[in-house]
Amino acid sequence: MRAMVYRGPGRIRIEEKDIPAIEHPNDAIVRVTCAAICGSDLHLYHGMMPDLRVGHTFGHEFVGVVHEVGSSVQNLEVGDRVMVPFNIFCGTCFFCARGLYSNCHNVNPNATAVGGIYGYSHTCGGYDGGQAEFVRVPFADVGPSLIPEWMDEEDAVLLTDACPTGYFGAQLGEIREGDVVVVFGAGPVGLFAAKSAWLMGAGRVIVVDHIDYRLEYARTFAHAETVNFNEVDDIVQWMKEATEYLGADVCIEAVGAEADGAFFQHVTSAKLKLQGGSPVALNWCIDSARKGGNVSVIGAFGPLFSAVKFGDAMNKGLTIRANQTPVKRQWPRLFEHIRNGVLKPSALVTHRIPLEGIAEGYHLMSNKLDGCIKPLVIPTTH
Repeated sequence: MRAMVYRGPGRIRIEEKDIPAIEHPNDAIVRVTCAAICGSDLHLYHGMMPDLRVGHTFGHEFVGVVHEVGSSVQNLEVGDRVMVPFNIFCGTCFFCARGLYSNCHNVNPNATAVGGIYGYSHTCGGYDGGQAEFVRVPFADVGPSLIPEWMDEEDAVLLTDACPTGYFGAQLGEIREGDVVVVFGAGPVGLFAAKSAWLMGAGRVIVVDHIDYRLEYARTFAHAETVNFNEVDDIVQWMKEATEYLGADVCIEAVGAEADGAFFQHVTSAKLKLQGGSPVALNWCIDSARKGGNVSVIGAFGPLFSAVKFGDAMNKGLTIRANQTPVKRQWPRLFEHIRNGVLKPSALVTHRIPLEGIAEGYHLMSNKLDGCIKPLVIPTTH
């Protein structure tokens, strides 16, 4: 099969790899029909994540058709159209039993923190991802779900990470009716978080970014107020003035390890790799939240030290909640919203790229070119 492989920071290419085989009776092999490039894939692309090995195939957002099933798989059959959450989880451990599928204890040798994630380095279990023609899906009776007949494939692929993650970010903020919600980052996850904030009763939603076309999406897709942090002297001061000097009730960090905006922090983290990620946006969240407010962190960070203003968070009495999204837990409500026409995830799709052109897709997304918000990757199996 053809698959995207990592060859070092900023270097990916398409190579021939063996079609994955059934390794356990509860595995399935899925032929990928649609995948996506995620903003957090860029952290890998730029070499931000530890234990990222040459030859690894990225891609944690994908849907496809079941090609083969192991002998103990009961819920799937060959030919089924499935959507696969980015979490790999067993469904039975201490954490899965509590709905913390993203923290499964049985799928990752490094499971003191994160569980398993497709295509996201050996820190997350070393599983190859879906930016390929075929992918091995462990615990096939637990993770994948059949794509409902009424659902578009492009909506389904965005339900494997970006949309549930944005929704989860709003959920972690514990938004109450009338709250002022500020979302830092107008990528797909931030846009979904802003849209979801309205569904949870927000009275005002503000999106912060520095790229104009992304802010335009925040206005049209998420119906949010917007501010370009490069066009104000001090984004925290602006936020205080915009909230009667109280601060926002809820701040959502939807940027992660490569946040721009403060030169020293960006260089020591994104360039020199001295931190687990640039804390610029997270520190802005801490400074912009009101006393006693909530901060939700859904941007992806590595496990290394980050210079977070924890003293300010403590003294302001903030509640900080964070995690990788337990995707499948969000699906029932999101299915409902999509079926009722409240939400159309595929509205954020801007590019459809053949697998052979994936390097160009990463280039577009990494450099914010051609109005790129969300690129899909379409394998053409031969």
